[in-house]
Amino acid sequence: MITTVTLNAAIDKTYFVDGFELGRVSRASRMISYPGGKGVNVARVAYLLGGPVRATGFVGGSNGSYIERQLEQQGIANDFVRVEGESRLCLNIIDPVNGRSTELLEQGPEIEEAQAAAMKHKIRELAAQSKIVTLSGSLPKGLPASFYAELIAIVRAEGAMAFLDASGDALVQGIQAKPFLIKPNEDEVEKILGKKLERVEDVYSSVYQLMRDGIRCVVVSLGAEGSVAGYDGIVYRIHAPRIEAVNTVGCGDSFVAGMAVALERGDSIQQALKLATATGTANALMPEAGNVRLEDVSLFLEQVRIETIA
Repeated sequence: MITTVTLNAAIDKTYFVDGFELGRVSRASRMISYPGGKGVNVARVAYLLGGPVRATGFVGGSNGSYIERQLEQQGIANDFVRVEGESRLCLNIIDPVNGRSTELLEQGPEIEEAQAAAMKHKIRELAAQSKIVTLSGSLPKGLPASFYAELIAIVRAEGAMAFLDASGDALVQGIQAKPFLIKPNEDEVEKILGKKLERVEDVYSSVYQLMRDGIRCVVVSLGAEGSVAGYDGIVYRIHAPRIEAVNTVGCGDSFVAGMAVALERGDSIQQALKLATATGTANALMPEAGNVRLEDVSLFLEQVRIETIA
């Protein structure tokens, strides 16, 4: 089983506004609403790919009830910890005229000590039933930057693989607990290692260093240029298919879902990277984050190129 953890779950609303400008009244031509947060996106895409998945995290209020209800209607098993306050709203305004995306993200509810303890217990329980546990997104108010590291230690103690997709201090401290996989971008790698990455060769050397530091699988996102990945001491350059993106929000989450599904079923690392890249690319063709068409995934799977660096 794959367990996805979203500590700051949300309702994602995407508005399509032609010629969107700040400081004036705008009318949306279309609006899409769905459960969100990075881990929820991972769960939805993993489910679409046929992976056995369960979503957990914190939810609160009527927004939290909406998240649970919608996931159940989509067929996605979930087991959340309830908290006081309202789960957040995250707005994405897409201008189809110029292709620009503007995001407005609420902070979400504040987590109390007892609720944090309940989440640790929940993770221990679900990790014992899982092969992979993905930990994605921002930490809500009330949780220390070390919280992901604490959860990773629990996941590893139960024999599951921890995937960490976070940023800032939560990522830096989470790495200290040695998750199985991390998926930073170039800016995040610079913060982790304290050095500039000016050439792709610098990315290669950084991936080697992170593997030497105890991270078995490192994937550095290069956006439309694909990614650089390291696994068991070998570095790979992954070239993604070229497309005209509709919405890039959720592509990273879809990549994580592809990796999780492939590795959960025992695929090779090359097969996993291909599926992850094809899935992330397919998400970019969808108006909402964390959604793919299987026919797109199959098409792109044949177009992903992987070269072994060393």
